Amino acid sequence: METTPAAGKEFGLSYEFFPPKSEEMDAQLWQTVEQLSVFQPDFVSVTYGAGGSTKAPTLATVGRMISDARLSTASHLTCVDASREEVKAVVEELRAAGVRRIVALRGDPAAGIGAEYTPHPDGFSDTAQLVEMLLAYGDFDVSVSAYPEKHPESRDIFADIDTLKRKADAGATRALTQFFFDNDVFETYLEKVRAAGITIPVVPGIMPIQNLTQLKRFAGRCGSTVPSFLDARFEGYDDKPEERAEVAADVAAEQIEDLMRRGLDDFHLYTMNRAPLVTAVLERLGRKPVRKVGAAA
Repeated sequence: METTPAAGKEFGLSYEFFPPKSEEMDAQLWQTVEQLSVFQPDFVSVTYGAGGSTKAPTLATVGRMISDARLSTASHLTCVDASREEVKAVVEELRAAGVRRIVALRGDPAAGIGAEYTPHPDGFSDTAQLVEMLLAYGDFDVSVSAYPEKHPESRDIFADIDTLKRKADAGATRALTQFFFDNDVFETYLEKVRAAGITIPVVPGIMPIQNLTQLKRFAGRCGSTVPSFLDARFEGYDDKPEERAEVAADVAAEQIEDLMRRGLDDFHLYTMNRAPLVTAVLERLGRKPVRKVGAAA
């Protein structure tokens, strides 16, 4: 393994996790958290299912991240299929658990991506309204989403950026992007974002590739493009898991390094609740693990 020329350069770091759905997944999550927390992320986030479908496991996971793992933790919060009072009740539960960071999202319709979004009659019409409500509490750091290749439901990239501007104007602290692999696409997007008068940080979302075939299926549903150069990078490694993991770590580290050269210094990593690949990426970038006092070497 070789480190990149950017090795050792300081950069902001955050992770995304999702709540476990089984005892086995629960054990994997907390092992992952332990292994990745040594790289001292600025914060971590925990996803929240459409219509509150993972409310209980999300709350449990967020609470443990804060109380046991001692990590600054953001809970995702959606407003789809929920009244304002229902959303506010969840916010109060999150506050009681010590949450001071929220990733505010409209959320996908319960019928799935592609289904028509219809606001709850007593709910928030869009994420900007949700952000306004959260900021009214006065003590939340609020992140929102951004889409370098536009949200699948947006008419075009300019309509999508207008949506982001409303969220920024409502008081969002930063935008975390959907994953992408073409940095030229991201740079062009960021230029349009700045031209629209949006000044909040736009943090690149980086997806280390655990499985290219599965990634392509997932990317197709969320509007991300998987460039053909990735097929070439992974060609011949289908039956070589160790070598494939090395390539995946190289690809993600190279993408981050290139973004650093373009002036970016904060990155949000989609962990898929797995530590080895993310660890390999951070090691290539020269990120030094910091063990807690008294922890085993």
